Amino acid sequence: MNNPIYRGRFAPSPTGNLHFGTLLAAVGSYLQARSRHGQWLMRIEDVDTTRRVEGASDALLRALEKFGFEWDGSEVYQSARTELYEATLATLTEKELIYPCTCSRRQLTDLGEAQIYPGHCRHHHLPLKEEHALRLKVSDQIISFDDCVMGHYQQHLASECGDFVIRRRDGLFAYQLAVVVDDAEQGITEVVRGTDLLDSTPRQIYLQQQLGYPQPDYLHLPLLVDEHGQKLGKSTGAAALDLKHPAVSLHAALKLLGQQPPEELASDNLPTVWQWAIEHWDIAAIPRHNLVIG
Repeated sequence: MNNPIYRGRFAPSPTGNLHFGTLLAAVGSYLQARSRHGQWLMRIEDVDTTRRVEGASDALLRALEKFGFEWDGSEVYQSARTELYEATLATLTEKELIYPCTCSRRQLTDLGEAQIYPGHCRHHHLPLKEEHALRLKVSDQIISFDDCVMGHYQQHLASECGDFVIRRRDGLFAYQLAVVVDDAEQGITEVVRGTDLLDSTPRQIYLQQQLGYPQPDYLHLPLLVDEHGQKLGKSTGAAALDLKHPAVSLHAALKLLGQQPPEELASDNLPTVWQWAIEHWDIAAIPRHNLVIG
C-alpha cells in the first residue's frame, strides 16, 4: 500500500512586508514538503480583517516568488471561506459544545497573564440578543502530541487554557477554528510553523477531535527573537528583506535552521541553493531553542 502524499502549507498573515522571521518559517515548511516529494500549499490567513494591510498579500506572494518558492495550486484566502466556518459552527452548536460569552474586555484583562477563562458565562445559552463571543467548552482531559522538533508536549485544557473563543465578539471567526477547518479541508498531513503557536496546538487537536477530523503531524520551528526575547516581527519593527539578493538571505536562513550550507552557496543561483537545501534537509539539526539575533 502506498503512503499518502505529504501535504504541507504555508499560511502567512497579510499584515506587512516579508521579513526574516517569516522567511525562516517559509523555508522550514517548504523544505519539509519538497524533501518528501510532497505538495506545498499557500494559504493567506486574513480571517482577522482588522489587521489586514491593503496590498500586503500580493506583495508577500511576489516576494516569496523572488525567493524561488513554488506552491501547488492557487493560493487560498481565509476571508473567502466564511461559509465553511459557519457550517462548522453549526455542527458544534448541534453538539451543544459552544455558548455565548458576554464578558467585557476589562473582565478578561483582569484574568491576568495566564488568561485562563474560568467559565463565567457557561450558564448562557443560544440564541442570545446581547452582543457576545462564542466559546468552545473544553473537557477535563490532557491533550498531548509529539512534535517532530520540540518533542513531547501536553496541556490540560481546563486548568491551563479554559473554554476558548472560536468566534469573536465582533463576529469574526477566531484563528483556532479557522486553522482547524482549513487544515482538514485542504488535507494537510503536517503543520510546520513557529513555536509561538506550540501552546495553541492542544486546542486545535481538541477541536479536531470534536469534529471528527484527522490529526496532522506537527513540527514547530524556533523563533527569531531580539536580545529582549521578543519575537522578530512586524510589531517589533522587523525590516523588509532585500529582494535583490535572495540567495544571501536564504543561505542565512538555512544556517539558522542548523543546516550548515557551504559558504559559497550564498553567492550561487537560487535553483542551486534550493537543490542543495532539499537534498540535505535534516530536521534533527534544527535548534530546539529560540534564535537570538542582534
